[in-house]
Amino acid sequence: MAKPGGGGTDEEELVKAASAVIEGDGQEVVMAVRVAKSRGIWGKSGRLGRHMSKPRVLAVTAMFSSKGQQKKALIHVLKHSSGGVLEPAKLYKLQHLSKVEVASNDDCTFTLGFDNFRSQSVSPPQWTMRNTNDRNRFLVCILTMCKDMVGHLPKVTGIDVVEMAIWAKAHTPAVASQKNAQIGSTASSLEPNDLKVTVERDLVSQAEEEDMEALLGTYVMGIGEAEAFSERLKRELLALEAANVHAILESQPLIEEVLQGLESAMVCVDDMDEWLGIFNVKLRHMREDIASIESRNNKLEMQSLNNKALIEELDKLLGRLRVPSEYAASLTGGSFDEARMLQNVEACEWLTGALHALAVPNLDPCYANMRAVKEKRLELEKLKTTFVKRASEFLRNYFASLVDFMISDKSYFSQRGQLKRPDHADLRYKCRTYARLLQHLKSLDKTCLVPLRKEYCRSLNLLLRREAREFASELRASTKASRNPTLWLEPSVGSSQVAANADTSSVSEAYAKMLTIFVPLLVDESSFFAHFMCFEVLALVPQGVPSASVNKGDSHSDDLNDEDLSPMDADGNDLKPGKDAAELKALNEALKDLLDGIQEDFYAVVDWAYKIDPLRCISMHGITEKYLSGQKADAAGFVRRLLDDLESKISSQFNKFVDEACYQIERNEKSIRPYGVFPYIPRFATLATRMEQYIQGQSRDLVDQAYTKFINVMFTTLDRIAQTEPKYADVVLLENYAAFQNSLYDLANVVPTLAKFYHQASESYEQACTRHITSIIYTVFDKLFQFGRKIEDLMYTIPAEEIPYQTGLFKTDLRKVLRATLPVMDKLITTLYKRLQKNLTSEELLPSLWDKCKKEFLEKFESFVVLVSKIYPTEDNVLSVAELKEMLAAM
Repeated sequence: MAKPGGGGTDEEELVKAASAVIEGDGQEVVMAVRVAKSRGIWGKSGRLGRHMSKPRVLAVTAMFSSKGQQKKALIHVLKHSSGGVLEPAKLYKLQHLSKVEVASNDDCTFTLGFDNFRSQSVSPPQWTMRNTNDRNRFLVCILTMCKDMVGHLPKVTGIDVVEMAIWAKAHTPAVASQKNAQIGSTASSLEPNDLKVTVERDLVSQAEEEDMEALLGTYVMGIGEAEAFSERLKRELLALEAANVHAILESQPLIEEVLQGLESAMVCVDDMDEWLGIFNVKLRHMREDIASIESRNNKLEMQSLNNKALIEELDKLLGRLRVPSEYAASLTGGSFDEARMLQNVEACEWLTGALHALAVPNLDPCYANMRAVKEKRLELEKLKTTFVKRASEFLRNYFASLVDFMISDKSYFSQRGQLKRPDHADLRYKCRTYARLLQHLKSLDKTCLVPLRKEYCRSLNLLLRREAREFASELRASTKASRNPTLWLEPSVGSSQVAANADTSSVSEAYAKMLTIFVPLLVDESSFFAHFMCFEVLALVPQGVPSASVNKGDSHSDDLNDEDLSPMDADGNDLKPGKDAAELKALNEALKDLLDGIQEDFYAVVDWAYKIDPLRCISMHGITEKYLSGQKADAAGFVRRLLDDLESKISSQFNKFVDEACYQIERNEKSIRPYGVFPYIPRFATLATRMEQYIQGQSRDLVDQAYTKFINVMFTTLDRIAQTEPKYADVVLLENYAAFQNSLYDLANVVPTLAKFYHQASESYEQACTRHITSIIYTVFDKLFQFGRKIEDLMYTIPAEEIPYQTGLFKTDLRKVLRATLPVMDKLITTLYKRLQKNLTSEELLPSLWDKCKKEFLEKFESFVVLVSKIYPTEDNVLSVAELKEMLAAM
């Protein structure tokens, strides 16, 4: 269809542009029209919001089958790209078109509704045409295609179908294009019955609209008969109005009869209204009386409930304020014997609960300031103070008397000929009786535990020190061991005395027994004390250290795990011990008071062992280190400090022995003449062998430090003694370094520290041998090698060919030297051997030294021969190196 009025050219160009954009099999553009797109709201046609419009092109296409019949109708929305070229933007199917709504305020604007929209709440777009002709032409086109191709028409609102039919008849094109021939012919035959549209106006109700649709359905007319249809409707309307007037005139008597009935009914209604007014007043008074009665009843019921609740609260409060007579008797004057402890504990639990119940968080704040509550709280505080004072005094006396009883009984301690292991099982069992009492005392008054802890530590400290003193004394008396010499490296001591060492292993065993008995005991005592005196710390018995009670197999070995020793909070519930810095600090201070002084008995055992055999410090150091590595618990800190002090004491004693031995070595400088192997060299090897036998555990560092100090002093002293006689210094050095290597060869293979010094001695030995051999060779063959040295000195200043013409270096001078040396070469070599043997005390070194001497002499002689052949090439009287080798081999 072309637009009338000369717009066909624009439409044709628009159709061509749309055809170029829409590429599909069998699709043909039927119509294309320019529109403006905006947004509106369904049902608000009178108030459609105008947003920013966007230019678009609506193209209606039809898809044809192979036989030329139409199959599908589509509406394409095309938009302009940045270059002004059309491109697809949206696609709608006519088969889903369900509604067409024309805006009431703008006849050129309409909205198309489709039943396949994903969200019906989103407002559909509005399409605005340039004029009503474009609008009507587009709507007639899509309605016709819906009728022919889809088989049903959408609902049309906002436009008169009669006007549409009149416009379609008046604007049917005379000549239809070939492209629109299939659908253009149907526009003129569009009938209201076929369209089935509904004209919807704001002043037409839904019922009227349905009546109009039914009326229109009774007529079978085409759209072209609109004028005849209008005339017929007018005639029928006049007929209906005349019939209505006639019916009204005929029904007048009936109306008068109805009016008389209405007047009599009105009289009855007025009478009833008067009666109802009277009844209403009476009912209002009755309602007021009932409301007053209900209000009074509600107040009485509320007062009754409040009184009942108050009585219950007062009963509960009185229950809290009442002090049972049996508990009052236990708290103020009851006995603390073992048989009465259950009653005392129950009284403590009640007192703790009563005080806790009268605290503000657990007691309603409105009761806190009542005089009865204040007086009862004061009474409970007095009971608490009295009970804490009585219980503290009893426990202080009980601890002291319990320990005094054990100290007075000598059977608890070691005696002559009998070592007795300390046994505190009975002591702990008796103390456990009062463990729960101590926990309740802590919950009542934490400050009362401080003097109790001090008294317990003082009493038990006396017992532990007495046990350690008696055990150590009997341990020393029962251990039989001969004293070993302490002067290992003294020059005045014979080697036979050093070698004859007695077995002193019993000393180390005695020290180990002391630790085995008392270290677990002290750890157990520390652990028991921490739990018994309610320190909230972790378990104190470290892993790997046996408990004294467990080792003994005592029946009370589970004392530390008993529930009576678990800490308790203010409510009487068991607490899990936790690390607390302040609590741990207080515990360590208390443990110091508990165990302080016992270290003196351990020191006495160490001093006794040192006097018997100083080397036993090595094994005792290893034993101490073993026990020290097992003490990991924080609360056993004092036991660990005790072992640290013991280790320091042992190290100090051993260092004292090392210092004395080093002093003995240094004394050799004044008393030993520089000749032969010094006696402290082989004695040190014996000492090192013995020290290696005593190493246990982690005492390796202690021994290696001693080795380092010994050997440094030995080598320093050796150098000093050797320098007192420079003539024999190299002989003394090489003999002593060789003796050092020979005596420590086996130990150096297994001890890294000794291996280091072994290699140092080996280097010093090689240097001393080289110096000594060189000095002997230059002494025996002085003329020969002195002549060679003169030549070497001149070679740095003048050319080699001028040296034979220098004074003292003529060829005649060379021949004199050769005649003085070569004929008596065998005698000189014999002299060389004798000089090497002369001052040597170790005969076993002579073969190796002689081999070194021959090798050194051959190298020097070969250098001399090469030098002579270079300076005096014509001289042939020089002995060859091969002849000299044969001569030395024949010696």
